[in-house]
Amino acid sequence: MKKSLIFFSLLVMTTGSTFAQKGNWTALFDGKTLQGWEQKGGKALYAVVGNEIVGTCLGDTPNSFLCSKQQYGDFVLELELALEDNINSGIQIRSNTRNTDGKEVVFGPQIEVDPSARAWSGGIYDEQRRQWLYIPNINPEGKKAFHLGGKWNKYHIEAIGNTIRTWINDVPVAYLIDTLVDKGFIALQVHAVGAKADVGKKIRWRNIRIQTGSQMVKKPLDNCPVINLTLNDLSEAETKLGWKLLFNGKNLDGWRSAFKTTTPEVGWGVKNGAIFIQGSDGSEARSFGDMVTREAFKAFELTFEFKLTPGANSGVKYFVSEKYDSKGSAIGLEYQVLDDELHPDAKLGAAGNRTLASLYDLIPSYKLEPRFQRKIGEWCQARIVALPNNIIQHWLNGFKVLEYERKSNIFAA
Repeated sequence: MKKSLIFFSLLVMTTGSTFAQKGNWTALFDGKTLQGWEQKGGKALYAVVGNEIVGTCLGDTPNSFLCSKQQYGDFVLELELALEDNINSGIQIRSNTRNTDGKEVVFGPQIEVDPSARAWSGGIYDEQRRQWLYIPNINPEGKKAFHLGGKWNKYHIEAIGNTIRTWINDVPVAYLIDTLVDKGFIALQVHAVGAKADVGKKIRWRNIRIQTGSQMVKKPLDNCPVINLTLNDLSEAETKLGWKLLFNGKNLDGWRSAFKTTTPEVGWGVKNGAIFIQGSDGSEARSFGDMVTREAFKAFELTFEFKLTPGANSGVKYFVSEKYDSKGSAIGLEYQVLDDELHPDAKLGAAGNRTLASLYDLIPSYKLEPRFQRKIGEWCQARIVALPNNIIQHWLNGFKVLEYERKSNIFAA
């Protein structure tokens, strides 16, 4: 079985407000009419009741959006919203429309409103385009910020340059550095509903206001976890949090062949900002050998993106030891990187412990949400967390899929 692996943006971290801001605000809702807004997409009902915009869910209609007539690129946006539990909503930013099969489809970044048990409010979803960009699972405190029970929630959103940051009730939730810097409208979503019990449920918005240009006042940097989609780049926020690049996107400086002091001469390479390994005859690492960092790490958080060709088999090892003579393949704990469908190794081992994101041959990953798994040939996001107390976590595409305690009795067994 031939195999190949390419991955980039390797990073490692070795360390563990108020509503009224300064600056001039412009109201996007006058509290009386829907002047300056227009509806796109579905046919849900929007009306002004008191000093609120009220959206009402209807059946048999797709997602509906009340959109600002004006388009915005860089801005700071604040609003308050309340909705009945068990329905979903969102705030579109930098969004536009396209014609799909004769229908007007809204696409662009959406700031999530999600009162369900998964608690993804404040996360960032790319409507009708790239889907989830920032799932707040990596920010437990942010997941607690949304008030349930129909209470009002204050959203603060900053979209400046290639950075989107969100807060709910003054708690930081998401920090995304994006590759697409768009300009578009702002929209209030009434989500499509399938259950009859959800028809007639309402979403309410008030105090919608914006800052643009020289009036924008950004919140200071905080400890919100950052997802950076740009290629082999560190932001000021990431540097402050203790991150550094393990791969510079240009060459293999900082890496060497296992059991050697030199950089790999064959097999491994760099192309278009990504590390790649050539296809082999299936003899594991013996064709080209493993590649390891020159620097050693104890407690760390490592993120990387990877993309596989069909039938590929590889992995990312950590706590590697070269004291064992393993004839080319270095011994270490391995985050399995594999095509589960086409490579036969996924069917071996025990209880799936050789499948994607597993601790190879020891503990299987638990992939709860198959609909969020990426297809072979698409970039996947991976995260390995090794805490000082020996708790180890494997993450895949925003989900924690495995946790164990290194050096525990069950681990030794």
